[in-house]
Amino acid sequence: MTTTIALAGKGGVGKTTVAGMIIKYLAQNQSGSILAIDADPSSNLNMVLGLELEWTVGEIREEMLQQVKSSLMGGGAAMGTLPGGMNKRDYLEYHVRSSLAEGSRFDLIAMGRGEGQGCYCAVNHNLREVVDALSARYAYVVIDNEAGMEHLSRRTTRDVQHLIIVSDPTLRGLVAARRIAELSRELEINIENRYLVLNRVPNGRLPEPLQAEIEKMDLPLLGVIPADDDLTIFEFTGKPLVDLGDDSPVYQAVAEMMGKMLSQV
Repeated sequence: MTTTIALAGKGGVGKTTVAGMIIKYLAQNQSGSILAIDADPSSNLNMVLGLELEWTVGEIREEMLQQVKSSLMGGGAAMGTLPGGMNKRDYLEYHVRSSLAEGSRFDLIAMGRGEGQGCYCAVNHNLREVVDALSARYAYVVIDNEAGMEHLSRRTTRDVQHLIIVSDPTLRGLVAARRIAELSRELEINIENRYLVLNRVPNGRLPEPLQAEIEKMDLPLLGVIPADDDLTIFEFTGKPLVDLGDDSPVYQAVAEMMGKMLSQV
């Protein structure tokens, strides 16, 4: 059975950093294969993981649509096939698998750009099926979502065991986190557990006003990640964050949260 962990939150709160630390923890402490899905159009989770990214799913989708347009004159698109006799589903599956960036303990697929002009309903349905089938072959799937709530309103985040909503240590951040949690319930997305994580907390200690606000929320606080100068240096230099030492306060905080979360399954 696949355990899916999705991250959400407003822009700039450090979702990708937290995703990288979660993947590092899983790779070091859990058996089974790991798939990272970068659902942010900016596609930079590969830099956090130290992997080269050649293709994104968005580029594959656009390329397929161009192939379909080119085959219209020959009737191929009407028959549901592409040049070479390959049907659309097989085309997508082949190229999505080819786009995987492979690491020693985890693989990465990037969703990339959003839709351009044209009809995407059928191809997006096929893509969702392909990605779902691919995900089912992994023990863990970690999804780094785009900023805000767009991915939730489009229902591209669904059927997950753990939704981690990341916030910065501000009241505005907590308001955004609460709205994301409420929206996820209104859309009836199949999410088993929802958690709040506060990132970049000075000295790892919550100010009293923030603590009081969190207590009002129907969203359990999974943990707090301290601000850390070493991580900032990694980000400035572009070094993969998964290379942070195990003694990093950031990694230690995430590891403690993951141990607690996964033990509840």
